[in-house]
Amino acid sequence: MDTNNIYTTQICDMMNIGIVVLDREFKIHYWNRWMELHSGIMRENILNLQLFDFFPNLNNPKFMRNCKSLFTFGNYYFLSQKLHHFIFPFKPVSASDFQFENMQQSGSIFPIRNEKNEIDYICIAVHDVTELVAYEQKLLEMTKRDVLTGIYNRRYLEERMKDEFEKHTRYNRTLSLIVFDIDHFKGINDTCGHQYGDYILKSIVSIVKPCLRTVDVFARYGGEEFCCLLPETDIEAAARVAERLKDAVAVQEYFFQNTLIRVTISLGVAKANENLRTIDALFKKADDALYEAKKNGRNRVVTAKI
Repeated sequence: MDTNNIYTTQICDMMNIGIVVLDREFKIHYWNRWMELHSGIMRENILNLQLFDFFPNLNNPKFMRNCKSLFTFGNYYFLSQKLHHFIFPFKPVSASDFQFENMQQSGSIFPIRNEKNEIDYICIAVHDVTELVAYEQKLLEMTKRDVLTGIYNRRYLEERMKDEFEKHTRYNRTLSLIVFDIDHFKGINDTCGHQYGDYILKSIVSIVKPCLRTVDVFARYGGEEFCCLLPETDIEAAARVAERLKDAVAVQEYFFQNTLIRVTISLGVAKANENLRTIDALFKKADDALYEAKKNGRNRVVTAKI
């Protein structure tokens, strides 16, 4: 391959992908402008040197095995971002991509043949797919979230409940659930309007969320009903959390469009145990405790008896 060909160089330097050409000893014979920009390594400083001296992450059995297979059989190899995340550890380009430590890349490796149809080199083509991956993750996150409050929705809660209940069953992990709703919420909507009701829902979320751990799952189950799934938490600790939530909501004043009211919540707490063999049984136990809290006067916590 004539790597000094001016036409090849100009075309490859204008392409918005990385292009690297290697020989059988993994020495670099071509390094285009895209690779220079994102690696910070100029081609004159890397040509004819071994790839692994600069990128030791690629010196692994799988990569070497696939490259050697290309030289032997001339097949084509695709590097998926979903499996590998990146080929070369480059920094993301834009500030919006900084949720990733490294640029997300997909790529392909294919053989380059001479006039005798012999494989002298292989080429790695690298595509920056960071923006696409970020967009996909954003869409995925949106499917997990309640539109009004921004916390998790019922669908995601049920998925996590299933996962955590399996851990409880298999490994005897402690698991507790808090179910709560807003006292007299229908009256708030009827008296003050649905806009005020929406304000109350969002305000309570903003109060409750900081009281929970990052490992807890806080979700809107429906209407004015919410759930807090607490992994690795026994019933006593869950009850203390519930009391803290109740008090935090009760002391707050809610002012919206010249209307000031106070709001309380009622909470039911249950713990997974050998008598509750399904997710539905755990939820019903906590929901029954919530019903008892409301029946006994509201603005209180009831812990389900085992």
